Amino acid sequence: MRVIRKYANRRLYDTEQSRYVTLEDLRGLILDEVPFRVEDAKSGEDLTRTILLSIIIEQEQADGDAQVFSNDLLAQFIRVYDMAQPLPLARYLEQGTKLMLEQQHRMQDQWQQAMRHSPMELMREMAEENMKFWQKTISQAGSTSDDDSGKGQS
Repeated sequence: MRVIRKYANRRLYDTEQSRYVTLEDLRGLILDEVPFRVEDAKSGEDLTRTILLSIIIEQEQADGDAQVFSNDLLAQFIRVYDMAQPLPLARYLEQGTKLMLEQQHRMQDQWQQAMRHSPMELMREMAEENMKFWQKTISQAGSTSDDDSGKGQS
């Protein structure tokens, strides 16, 4: 795993390439699927999550037309943090995003292979996968809330 050190002056240093890097450079590593860890140069504390959030903020601010997170969605995220029993939102978002990216890659591959299936067949397969995903997610959420509802009862 590539180690990036963050110094007090906010500079990021790539220990593998022995050079300072920017958030845009780290974004490139993400797109190239290069695993990395950002750590505080002094304490060794893992800062990866904070840096990833900074990259998202930069992308959100860079192009107003390409925003992923609306104000309403961000407000809803904030409300989730304030719930007595927060939803398993992280797992849900990770699974949903992973499914979406996998489908996008597969659809691109399909088009590049001279459409081995008809477009309708491809759409049918994607619809079936979406249905299976949502059924699984709903059943997991139901079992999680069932487990939680029994807490504290004797």
